[in-house]
Amino acid sequence: MNPFEHNYFLGYVNEVSPQYIKIHFPSSNLLDQFHFKGTQYAGGNVGNFIIIESEEYGFLGRIIEISLPDSEKKEISEKAIQVNNTNFHPSGKVELLLTFDIFNPNRIQKTVTKYPSIGAKVYSCSDKQIELYVKEFGRKDDSDYEEVYTELGILTSNEACCNISLNALFGRHCAVIGTTGGGKSWTTAKLIESVTKQTNNKVILIDATGEYQNISKLSCSVGEGAYFSYKVLSNSDFCFLFREHSPNTVNTLCEAVNSLRFVNLEIFKDGVKIGKNVEEINKVIRENIHKIKDVDFDLLQLSTQIKNECIKPNNRGVYEEDGFKLSYCSHLISRINFFLNNDTIKKALGIGSENIEESEEIIDIINKFLNVDSENNVLRISFEKLSYDFSIREIIVDFISAYLLKIARNGFFKEKPAILFIDEAHQFLNKRISADDDSSLYLQNIDSIAKESRKYGLFLCLSTQMPRDIPIGTLSQIGTFIVHRLINEMDKRAIENASSSANKSALSFLPILGSGEALLIGVEFPMPLLIKINEPINKPNSKTPRLIKK
Repeated sequence: MNPFEHNYFLGYVNEVSPQYIKIHFPSSNLLDQFHFKGTQYAGGNVGNFIIIESEEYGFLGRIIEISLPDSEKKEISEKAIQVNNTNFHPSGKVELLLTFDIFNPNRIQKTVTKYPSIGAKVYSCSDKQIELYVKEFGRKDDSDYEEVYTELGILTSNEACCNISLNALFGRHCAVIGTTGGGKSWTTAKLIESVTKQTNNKVILIDATGEYQNISKLSCSVGEGAYFSYKVLSNSDFCFLFREHSPNTVNTLCEAVNSLRFVNLEIFKDGVKIGKNVEEINKVIRENIHKIKDVDFDLLQLSTQIKNECIKPNNRGVYEEDGFKLSYCSHLISRINFFLNNDTIKKALGIGSENIEESEEIIDIINKFLNVDSENNVLRISFEKLSYDFSIREIIVDFISAYLLKIARNGFFKEKPAILFIDEAHQFLNKRISADDDSSLYLQNIDSIAKESRKYGLFLCLSTQMPRDIPIGTLSQIGTFIVHRLINEMDKRAIENASSSANKSALSFLPILGSGEALLIGVEFPMPLLIKINEPINKPNSKTPRLIKK
């Protein structure tokens, strides 16, 4: 396809600057939309793409402004337009997007390193030419793998189809952003559909509100049929769970957990150490500490065991009660009792036999899903039935993320990558778990996935309506943004700071985007794309309830 066909001609370059170029259109009639040889051309309206011909390079640009000379503005009248007997000579301002080899127009470069000369010819860019450029974005010259594409949507300017590389979308993590009603949920559903339709890779979806129940037949609901077993938690996880960070009480808590695991292994007859020889107890611990990893124990006995750990050696080498230590741990004991008496916590962590009957451990569900080949490659983990008590939702999502990061570091996803989708990500990221002394513990495992899991084959896709609440460190690791309507200045600034290609002219469209329209920007995309996302086959239940007339 020759992009410099005379029939596509629009005008000439008459001003060049580092930020933009200006075009002189000899006639306003050249700006009209037209068809030529069965191909659609958008003409020269604002938002349309144009091609500039130079000596060695061609340039792709987008028209961002059209105006008339002052001398012609007064000639505009309804009669003149109707009879079409007035030929105006408008000028346009164009943002340069990328360059290409003039002898091989499909060979593009990401950045504009050269500029067109004064007098260079300007042509309308066809839909087919834009489709070829978009398909090149993110494509790797790797003979071992065939590139995987999805028809994500169409360009809003000229309805060109956008066949996007899935590796370009997810290879450096992805974020779907937009205010309520902008189409964020549909886009997330479309991305999941694209992955499962075009690949055999696994998708794990954290569904905060239950709106994606139609996406997958393989689902589990935390607190109702599924629980995250406390037995797989590490000692540091228990510190997060019980909001403990003081060195003295942390040591006592960890010793109590270890002692209960020794009791379950029958290494200790009971958890009582008062009156027993210090050296003998320490020897048993040293010889058996390697056996207690992931060993089950009765968590309901934890507060009692903490009391048993409030001990000190006397001058005869025997443990005796330490009253000072017991008083120091009293707040921890009270917090644990209050925590473990909550029904939501018991159901979420599988505490008590009545809460694990006819229920499955989330880790077992994830392992079975990842290790068994089936037609259903989406696992939906729902949190709609789980209340917000004690920040348990955020904590369990963090625990799930920690487990996925752990197996990713062990090389599980190297040969067959997986994608972790987190809906309403602002509910789970940048969260602080407050302790009694007004200090905070940070949940950081999702952030760690964003920072290091890409090289292990675990990709992240966040969906949120408030990017300002996502940590800057996490946003800076996101390579692709699909941004729906955004009005808040802080939200727009967060996107601008996190994405190098999000220039101001593209961001200016965000407040006026319609439902389903989005700005696609990213590392693998040399230029921002305004697209209308195609509807997913299985739509999420994101309708707003309506008021009913009397």
